[in-house]
Amino acid sequence: MAFINPNAHWRDSARPVRLFGIDYRATVPLMLFILHIRLWTFVLAVVCTMFLAILERFGFSLAVFIRYFRSKLAGKHKYVSPWWRE
Repeated sequence: MAFINPNAHWRDSARPVRLFGIDYRATVPLMLFILHIRLWTFVLAVVCTMFLAILERFGFSLAVFIRYFRSKLAGKHKYVSPWWRE
């Protein structure tokens, strides 16, 4: 029989899934390791999981971090028209 909490609210269904306190998206590399069990895939999966867990600790998701990194890489000046049409 499933445990049903009578005090649960429907808004609790939108919370992200966590596996041992880590967001489920950070555990995807470990799940990929299960498909290809080698030492180098284990090391790669652990490094990726640690990286994504650290990002989450600082309040970033992977998509937000990529946007942040892209904006830092682009610099402060945004040009309206390409340089060859000036």
